[in-house]
Amino acid sequence: MREGNKNTTVANGFEPGLYIVATPIGNARDITLRALDLLASADIIACEDTRVTRKLLKIHNITRPTMAYHDHNAHNVLPKLLKRLNKGEIVALVSDAGTPLISDPGYRLVKEVRDAGLNVTSLPGASAVLAALASAGLPTDRFMFIGFLPSRSSGRRKALAAVSGISATLVIYESAARLGESLGDMALVLGSRQAAVMRELTKKFEETRRGDLSTLATHYTNSVRPKGEIVVLIAPGDRLAADLDQDAIDAILQVELALHHVKDAAALVAQRTGLGRRYLYNRALRLREEE
Repeated sequence: MREGNKNTTVANGFEPGLYIVATPIGNARDITLRALDLLASADIIACEDTRVTRKLLKIHNITRPTMAYHDHNAHNVLPKLLKRLNKGEIVALVSDAGTPLISDPGYRLVKEVRDAGLNVTSLPGASAVLAALASAGLPTDRFMFIGFLPSRSSGRRKALAAVSGISATLVIYESAARLGESLGDMALVLGSRQAAVMRELTKKFEETRRGDLSTLATHYTNSVRPKGEIVVLIAPGDRLAADLDQDAIDAILQVELALHHVKDAAALVAQRTGLGRRYLYNRALRLREEE
């Protein structure tokens, strides 16, 4: 059985500090040897959910103290972790799955530890973002991780419009309950781009479905709701006027109108879409009046 203490910590070569440890996104064997050594050597393991982490530790025969650390208790727990770090302890930070801080808690802790001049080390490993990107068959030279979109359609459309002009593969997390509706908003705002819906990565029922956004939206709207964790990847697109209907144009304009005057908003959207500046200016005026 792996047991950790001050002496084994030194023997394994780990200095005191905070360690960001990637854990499996599905298959429990997708964890590095270095991560297992660190977890076995940690004075405390800060977990998103201690129950989930203890299952992983049990599989790998590791027995170490754990402590819940998440957005709801960070105010109380963060000072305790800082105190332990200042005493020269090893603190491991893990999320339920994948790399901590990527749509998971941890940013505030890492910032505070850095600001205090203490050691922060990342132990790389499993990541749903990179696993999906590597196997989706979409361009990988440039990508942008969006995380979870807003739960309401209006918010989703605005968020998608804000990134519609970015020439990169978009990587988005989505819940099974909203998948069909969300894909519909993606098709509306982003046009007929190629995409991939990847479900349950590294698990027994892993599944990938590819197609244009409209086709995928129709499939997931009309089929039985899927189960599990979902990553949606969308190929970069050339923003041509033919790809956009009026709702999509309005969504893009509304994002820019929230940040710029009418003239500047119209100019920016014209540059991104190829649509006429005068038309966009008049449409922006109407949207502003309706507001």
